Amino acid sequence: MALANVQDAIVLLGDSLAEFSYGSNGVAARLSEKYVRKLDVINRGFSGYNTDWILPVFEQIWATRDEQAHAQKVQLLIIWFGANDAAEPANTHHVPVERYQANLTALVRAVRAPDSPRYSPDTRVLLVTPPPVETRRWGRLYAELYNPAADPNKPNRSLEVSGVYAEAMKEVGQKEGVPVIDVWRKLWDTAGRVEEKLEPFLLDGLHLTASGYEVVYDAIIAGIAEHYPELHYDRLQTVFSTFDVLAADPKNHANLTKKRSAFAK
Repeated sequence: MALANVQDAIVLLGDSLAEFSYGSNGVAARLSEKYVRKLDVINRGFSGYNTDWILPVFEQIWATRDEQAHAQKVQLLIIWFGANDAAEPANTHHVPVERYQANLTALVRAVRAPDSPRYSPDTRVLLVTPPPVETRRWGRLYAELYNPAADPNKPNRSLEVSGVYAEAMKEVGQKEGVPVIDVWRKLWDTAGRVEEKLEPFLLDGLHLTASGYEVVYDAIIAGIAEHYPELHYDRLQTVFSTFDVLAADPKNHANLTKKRSAFAK
């Protein structure tokens, strides 16, 4: 069985923060709800991945110019990496900040540069920073839940370094002319800039709770409204008519059920 290509898409590309966001109040779940029947929301989250590892994957999941004529059009690409890149240098996830910036630039230019084999002129891009880390709690829970051999007094991620990577992403966004959603700052401010008060937003000091995802979702929607208002869900129509339109003229259902653009509202 195969589905016809009838709706454009939003793609969420990231690490575990993206992959797990189909859960309670998660970003992917909330976006899917708001854009249902307007744009498909495709979650391409890869738990544990950093920007080094996502580049060869991206070459496989993003259509080339020749393939795009038969592929689903992506209206918005949300890139959300940095939580793993910002691990301590001894950790296998670590990517030096300069290479992290180069990798982000490569992802952006793969879509936006006219000479790229994956150039997609209709795709808008949003960068989303990593969230802050609650250092001590992550160190303790990482040892308890994920790696009993780890020293809880030597956490492999920290609040300070996560902030460095968030700022590094903002520099990339400025250089490339791409909007950046600074969820690091948003969560830090919401917690009153007190590390211990991040606990309601961070499940284990690194991954997000439902409350943390709510803050991130609200920031992404606000960013769409500011930078790409034509993509806000309130500005779009369903690709196929709603039932009330059919009920008002049931004899004309063959015409009323024809596919239409989500943008022709």
